[in-house]
Amino acid sequence: MKDSDDIRTLKGIGDKTQKLFNRLGICTVRDLLYYFPRGYQSYLPPVKLCEAKEQEIVTLKLFVLADFKWKKVRNLSVGTGLCSDGQDRISITWFNAPYMKKRMTKGACFLFRGKLKIENGKYAMDQPGIYTFAEYDALVGRLWPCYGLTAGLGNNAVMKAVRQALEGLVGAQPRDAEAGQESFGASQKESPQLEEYIPEDLIREYGLVSKGQALWQIHFPETQQGLVNARNRLVFEEFFLFLVAVRQMKETNEALVTEYPMLETAWPARLTEKLPYALTAAQRQVWEEIRDDLTGGRCMNRLVQGDVGSGKTILAFLALLLAVSNGYQGAMMAPTEILATQHFEQLCQLTRQYDLPLRPVLLTGSVNASARKKLYQEIREGEANVVIGTHALIQEKVSYRSLALVITDEQHRFGVRQREMLGEKGGAAHVLVMSATPIPRTLAIILYGDMHLSVVDELPAERLPVKNCVVGTSWRPKAFEFITREVRKGRQAYVICPMVEAGDEDTDGLENVTDYGERLKNTLPPDIHVEILHGKMKPLEKKRAMDAFAAGDIHVLVSTTVIEVGINVPNATVMMIENAERFGLAQLHQLRGRIGRGGEQSYCIFMNSSDKEQAMERLQILNHSNDGFKIAEEDLKLRGPGDLFGIRQSGDLDFKLADIYQDAELLKKISVSVDRLLCEGGLERESCAPLRRYLNENAGNFIDFRTI
Repeated sequence: MKDSDDIRTLKGIGDKTQKLFNRLGICTVRDLLYYFPRGYQSYLPPVKLCEAKEQEIVTLKLFVLADFKWKKVRNLSVGTGLCSDGQDRISITWFNAPYMKKRMTKGACFLFRGKLKIENGKYAMDQPGIYTFAEYDALVGRLWPCYGLTAGLGNNAVMKAVRQALEGLVGAQPRDAEAGQESFGASQKESPQLEEYIPEDLIREYGLVSKGQALWQIHFPETQQGLVNARNRLVFEEFFLFLVAVRQMKETNEALVTEYPMLETAWPARLTEKLPYALTAAQRQVWEEIRDDLTGGRCMNRLVQGDVGSGKTILAFLALLLAVSNGYQGAMMAPTEILATQHFEQLCQLTRQYDLPLRPVLLTGSVNASARKKLYQEIREGEANVVIGTHALIQEKVSYRSLALVITDEQHRFGVRQREMLGEKGGAAHVLVMSATPIPRTLAIILYGDMHLSVVDELPAERLPVKNCVVGTSWRPKAFEFITREVRKGRQAYVICPMVEAGDEDTDGLENVTDYGERLKNTLPPDIHVEILHGKMKPLEKKRAMDAFAAGDIHVLVSTTVIEVGINVPNATVMMIENAERFGLAQLHQLRGRIGRGGEQSYCIFMNSSDKEQAMERLQILNHSNDGFKIAEEDLKLRGPGDLFGIRQSGDLDFKLADIYQDAELLKKISVSVDRLLCEGGLERESCAPLRRYLNENAGNFIDFRTI
């Protein structure tokens, strides 16, 4: 077996299962091995209800007191019943679980595992996992992986496939997990298909375990220490490979002389004078940096990093205007059709209002064939001098007459190769990338070492700051009342959940969009229109929901973080984020940026479902500040190596395991080691031969894992 083999080479994976794995982005055996668990479950002995703590996941031995009652509430099947541990009673509820009807009969006895709630002084548990005594005994005393799943593919199926792949590539699971070490050389002999990219001297210097052991222990940890060592090794590899690639890109970029020399023209200055608002000092400074790059003779390669609402888009438009007024074309690529359409409409409005020499067109995947053919011709002949769109901009059939400037918005959504493909459309074009999520400058310099960095660290004075509050789950009914009052005023609201749908057991207590949407429809007044939105919906369905919300036809949108980018509804004044403690502060700040975009006061409610002091401490940072850079700095201070798979900063192309906050110190050390490696003979050393092969093979497909 090779790690490049198709997932179908594993026993038990046929056409149907292959498609399910593919839906998760797993196409090869290597994809499977690097599809890491999103967390782990540990199964503790059962406890009595009187010993259990509220809001904690517990296991209870319960007898069913009477047959469960099942009813239909709109499209939701709800089953409820009473159980007893011989001393106290508890209400159990399942949603959309008809398979439980035959099991939940009077006198049946099972072990129930889930989050304990106390409602009106009575015990309750929703959607628990149930086990026979033999099933549960087999789980106690181990850490069991929990994978991100898709409908039709269960956790056990992923575990079975991963174990088979590891046995085929690595061999039997190492037994010395408590020590967490094994010799580097032995590992290579056991797993020749798992080529080592990190030079041996660095492996020894940092005391890293072998790749084979790391993969075994990350999926099937036997001890906590084995898991820690596995994660450290894999985080090191992610950072190391990424930083080496960044350094190589820097060398390439700095040598590029532009094919599109520009002179400063009067058009950008005329536009800024006519705008109904004055640019902030930060905007003026960044524009000067962009203008100097464009007129400096070398290819611009600049990142503009700025908070939500800081005014990055107008800077992009000024850059496009300078390129067009020099006789060239410009392109702006956004990650979603919604965001691309917003940019297009804004630019068209500016063009009409101020009689600019821009001829913008919109190119997205939803443009029909005949219209697309016409757009291709306009772009090819130069009739369209500004092209705004999504990934459709880099399709093979799109050719540009003189593409001098390439702008990517929310650039972490694109891989390096995707940006390169757009840049290649214009030869040695100028590149400007934008990001709305601030990170500490110390980390930005490392992560964006191949680019010049500009920071827009000032918000327009007239913008109303969002009012925030951090509350526990007991405050939820009041939050619903507040949302109702805002809707009655003609406003709209978002409710954010971390999951699309309930997992196999939903034992981790995370709220999900599917069930939450139904419950909210039954809780809010019937005239309030509630709909859901998540990433698993078809593109047309997502667009329809977003358009309806933007038009005001939907009052409350229950969504995952898919709304983090690309939806602008000034009328939305409330955002309520469930399980807020499970998100990174940077992402929470991004989400909060979806409100406060109009003239009315906006409010953000962070629902904290944890009783841990640290969780509340982190969320209070957001409660007291709307400054993204300050939040990023405070997050860096609080975050440390304590929580093994702690709160993630997320992002579509995030690192798989590494976290720039939690692993900030390791990132800094690896940056120094990479610089030293390249200075001491570079990649030409014999020990770097596997690394050279890796970089050469992945030069065109290296993914930009930068989280910002």
